[in-house]
Amino acid sequence: MYRTIQDFLDDWDAESQLTLNLFNALTDSSLSQKVVDDGRSLGFLAWHITIAVSETMNKTGLKIPGPLEDSDPPDSVAEIIETYKTSSEALSDEVKAKLDESSLWDELELYGERWKRFQVFDMLIKHQIHHRGQMTVLMRQANLKLPGLYGPSKDEWLAMGAVPLK
Repeated sequence: MYRTIQDFLDDWDAESQLTLNLFNALTDSSLSQKVVDDGRSLGFLAWHITIAVSETMNKTGLKIPGPLEDSDPPDSVAEIIETYKTSSEALSDEVKAKLDESSLWDELELYGERWKRFQVFDMLIKHQIHHRGQMTVLMRQANLKLPGLYGPSKDEWLAMGAVPLK
């Protein structure tokens, strides 16, 4: 639970950087990677994370630029990264400019439910974490090197000359 706006902003800055680190490990050709033919692609998941920033936060009254909710993912990692950066930075700016601690307790209606603003912030971050986890599986299948998120990845252990844990 976020008790201050700064708590959320600190968490958002850290988590959005982890998302960008993961996006930066993608290649344009990896965006089509799927586990199964009718499953979500790596590009779809990255775009879904990107769309969620503006789509969700605009429902709370903030004004975050971003793609339309039903837009198709681009074929370019660079476009995904740039769009995510723009939305992510705008979210930080909007929160700093428009919200204070009391607004964390504002009751908002989203997706047919009532949420406190701090719960929406928490859900947005956990949503990213959830889909980043899905992306790592697809990235391994696409033979991409994974960045560490909450600790070193196998690739990073090897680069350090360490034996990865089994």
